[in-house]
Amino acid sequence: MSETSRKVPELSLLSYVNGNSTERARFVDQLFSGIKDYGFIILTDHTVEDSVIKKGYQAVEDFFALEEEVKKKYAIASGGQRGYTPFGTEHAKDNPHKDLKEFWHVGREVSADHRFAKYYPNNVWPSEVASFRANLENLYDSLDQTSVHLLDALGEALDVPKNYFRDMIDTGNSILRAIHYPPVGEAPPVGSIRAAAHGDINLITILMGATASGLQLLDRDEQWLDVETKPGQLVVDSGDMMSRITNDIIPATIHRVINPDNSNTARYSMPFFVHPNPEAILECIPSCVGSGAKYPPISAHESLMERLRDIGLMG
Repeated sequence: MSETSRKVPELSLLSYVNGNSTERARFVDQLFSGIKDYGFIILTDHTVEDSVIKKGYQAVEDFFALEEEVKKKYAIASGGQRGYTPFGTEHAKDNPHKDLKEFWHVGREVSADHRFAKYYPNNVWPSEVASFRANLENLYDSLDQTSVHLLDALGEALDVPKNYFRDMIDTGNSILRAIHYPPVGEAPPVGSIRAAAHGDINLITILMGATASGLQLLDRDEQWLDVETKPGQLVVDSGDMMSRITNDIIPATIHRVINPDNSNTARYSMPFFVHPNPEAILECIPSCVGSGAKYPPISAHESLMERLRDIGLMG
């Protein structure tokens, strides 16, 4: 890959949502090649309103500014699937050093009699931040709809039935994670960075532009590449579940968040992890079988539980 081409591709999601057949086909091709060849793409426009993003970030910053003892009231025993996870809890797979972050999870809400209720813990909401619930729910819903458009387009590229991904993520176990990376100080723990190199667990991740730089991806040439976005843009990357069902044709993207040069700088980011529903079966897509499927079928729930244990969120 030439040096001039080593830049994360930028695409217009609205060209797919609102475009003609030629524009839609171009987006499908560019999304597939970008995710496959780089692992990340940047959406220059999309279906999430800027005001929804701004209000979400403000609510998150207000929560993380609370006292530690207040925040810890919302640390619940659900494998980190809902509520607050304190600083220094999570680590990357096969890495003993803790990440320098704290975060909050918002997940899918279903009724008590829904067949997936046994998989989905109830969300918890901090009473100290009045706008938190409304703003995070609005953000969740907007990103959820955006994920449908993106997976529809990837489905076209992968030649699956029209509703393949829609059925897979219908009432899916998708998670909105609000992350606070506090200032690292003059002497951060040896071996720890804000987020060590890792791949995401899910199908795709949609990341709203963070409040500070530091995100890097390991491109397919094994080079760390800075991912810089402008305000309002979204970043999309591929996860382990997408890698599994595509027989590694779309590999999971390895990425990290490095420590800043300025030790007094905080960082906030909000990735939306797009998951199948718990009972969806992850198996090789026919167009990706090639000389044979590399991985046996597994339910999305079983796959998730394996990875939560790997990163220290489940015993």
